[in-house]
Amino acid sequence: VQLQASGGGLVQAGGSLRLSCAASGSIFSINFMGWYRQAPGKRRELVAFITRADNTNYADSVKGRFTISRDNVKNTVYLQMTMLKPEDTAVYYCKTVLAGYDYWGQGTQVTVSS
Repeated sequence: VQLQASGGGLVQAGGSLRLSCAASGSIFSINFMGWYRQAPGKRRELVAFITRADNTNYADSVKGRFTISRDNVKNTVYLQMTMLKPEDTAVYYCKTVLAGYDYWGQGTQVTVSS
């Protein structure tokens, strides 16, 4: 499966962005789809993930501000980001796991100005 992330950009603090992760095939049966981010000089961290049953989980730093969702018809996972903060600045990656292998999208830059 190939993943294509998009939707990043430059936004002021307090603003919103919606990231999209389009898969090359059906995601209906995929149990784990997640968003990660990596800021300069920092390790890549899990931001949020969603399961096949639409269970979601969020990093404490984004709870209440970010929402992950999936559209099995469009084979796309979204990350709605609101009340953005400068510390949310990072390259955001989507990831899925199939048959024990990790598949990553190419990343999309999110920059939040203060």
